[in-house]
Amino acid sequence: MSQVHLSLTKCGYNEQAESDGYGPVKGTLSSYRIGMIWLAANLVVTTLLTGTLFVPGVAWHIALSLIIIGTVIGASVLVLVGNMGTRTGLSTMGLTKGAFGLRGAYATSMANVIILMGWSWVQAILAGVTVNFLSAQLFGFSNPVLFSVLCQLLVVGLAIFGHAGIARVEPWLAFVILAIIAYVFFIAFSNFSLAQFEALPINASLGWNEVGVLDVVIATAISWTVLSAEFNRLAKTQKAGVLGSGIGYVISTVLSMSLGATLMGYLTLQGNAVNGFDPIEIVNAFGIPLAMAIFLSVIATNTMVVYGMVSSVINLTPNKKWSFMKVALVIGAISVAGSSWLAMLDKFTEFLTLIGALFVPVFAIMIADYYWLKKASYHQDILLGKGGRYWYQKGVNLLAVLTWLGGFLFSLWLVNIPNNMFGVTLPTFIFSFVVYIASMKSKARLVGERVAH
Repeated sequence: MSQVHLSLTKCGYNEQAESDGYGPVKGTLSSYRIGMIWLAANLVVTTLLTGTLFVPGVAWHIALSLIIIGTVIGASVLVLVGNMGTRTGLSTMGLTKGAFGLRGAYATSMANVIILMGWSWVQAILAGVTVNFLSAQLFGFSNPVLFSVLCQLLVVGLAIFGHAGIARVEPWLAFVILAIIAYVFFIAFSNFSLAQFEALPINASLGWNEVGVLDVVIATAISWTVLSAEFNRLAKTQKAGVLGSGIGYVISTVLSMSLGATLMGYLTLQGNAVNGFDPIEIVNAFGIPLAMAIFLSVIATNTMVVYGMVSSVINLTPNKKWSFMKVALVIGAISVAGSSWLAMLDKFTEFLTLIGALFVPVFAIMIADYYWLKKASYHQDILLGKGGRYWYQKGVNLLAVLTWLGGFLFSLWLVNIPNNMFGVTLPTFIFSFVVYIASMKSKARLVGERVAH
């Protein structure tokens, strides 16, 4: 156990797991419950639609293989950061204080809120557009903005109940979504054989290759890692958190992306010219069951996203006690207002690039700092608002911030290299990991030499 857990126990920390305020949470959930939370969260329309981008840009069976490989690689980062949450009871952004400093973590937290807000808008809009399509077909009423706002209002209502409410609702949503996914797979393979899917001609003009597909799949896991400690800190044990999140994330991502790739293959085999990342085309082909899956997946996922934003704000500082309810209402109001911005969908690929550029370096730094430099233990000083061992230089670890900036710029540089054979996500992670460890060790040696003299 980490020093944070030990010191909290000595101080008579309240073990009630229902606390959604500042500081650590003592987890009570089993691996099954954690797994179901992650399963429901990533059986989501954005992950499904990401899978639609790959086929027929690459062969269907190759896309499925890359989805599995990339998901397992990406899940390793998610699980490592999530385990930090289980060990300390702290949220993802609360943990960034260890590497970035008590004040340096303000920057990562604000970036996290902005990114999660964007995710909530994209997903609410996708749900709203889908429900609007059904409404127009069945009742002749069309108002996509209204339906997007209504979907997000429902999400905010669920998020207000905090992580206890999420833990109760997510498993049921997961079961329903899984049943619908099974139905869609059944329809696809009842009409076309496995050999026909494998024989789909590749459309090179779409601009996809194996490296690009693998990179996007890994980046998807990075986008989810911003919430990994938030929910893995609810796990009763490290084993429960690691197994639950690892298995739940891998299964949900592989199923969702594979479903997307299979849907595109199915529509292509039918002779339809379909653009990737378009929910209307696939809902038109599979009807109400798939529309229900999209709607429920957004409710499940956006509830976690809104909760994650609230948690990031609450855990900024212990000096100001934030009310979970008040913060949830403010964040919720902004998320509802933004869900009416339908043009956000046109910026989705740029948004994914921004997520990777911002947070791949952050998680590389966090993992390097906690597991390598701090020997998997953070002191209770991480709970302070000022002073202590994580104060660094006026509350900021400049080396972490500079490494973050360097990793961000390195990522953007890689994105703009034509025919990049190495991708962006893994090189950026390795670059940031190595640079941070090297710079911190160099600083430690310099300090040691000064003390010796």
